Amino acid sequence: MTDPATTDLSKDAAARAAVALVENGMKLGLGTGSTAKVFVDRLAERVHAEGLDLRLASTSQATADQARSLGLVVYELDDLGWLDLTIDGADEVDPDLSLIKGGGAAHLREKIVATASDRMVVIADQGKVVERLGKFKLPVEVIPFGWQSTRTHIERALTDLDMADRPIILREKDGAPIRTDENNYILDLDLGEIHDAPALAASLSAIAGVVEHGLFLNICNLAIIGRPDGSVVELRREDLE
Repeated sequence: MTDPATTDLSKDAAARAAVALVENGMKLGLGTGSTAKVFVDRLAERVHAEGLDLRLASTSQATADQARSLGLVVYELDDLGWLDLTIDGADEVDPDLSLIKGGGAAHLREKIVATASDRMVVIADQGKVVERLGKFKLPVEVIPFGWQSTRTHIERALTDLDMADRPIILREKDGAPIRTDENNYILDLDLGEIHDAPALAASLSAIAGVVEHGLFLNICNLAIIGRPDGSVVELRREDLE
């Protein structure tokens, strides 16, 4: 079992390393999730200590609320246009820098912000690094209207990809479906292993009713992985090419 204190130290190490990448005058995307939350805390400390002039866009209402509570100014993405950098967490990172995101039900906005940036940097603890994606349930955001039909289409797509009979679970809280910031539902796909992530991504994107899936392929440029001793390891896209 992972020691929570060790995990927190790993997240803080990754967050601090990412904060060092931020330059004065940047347009910066803020991610969502437990590690991204630590990053926003550390970013606020640096902004107030150094008087940095940053223009920030958020991937969720929760992150925007956190940033504003720390005295940071958050803009709408459309007001900023293209971003210099987005720093976000991930639920899984593989050796090719492919990701699963969406544990915080924000992967739609996270993908919009990440792909509206020159660079996306992921921060995570070692527990998020995997050899193959899929142990973490893959989130798929779907329109509430006809969501059970959408689930049937997803089941058929999985069958076509030799992943038949995988559980597809409506994410709920207190007996009711969780709603995203866009007021949609989340279906979590319990896949075990994903052997062809590009094929799965294409199949899910082609389904009417699917808004966005949590596979982030060819988007992340750098992953900063925090270690329990407070050091970090960096995985870079250029090292894969």
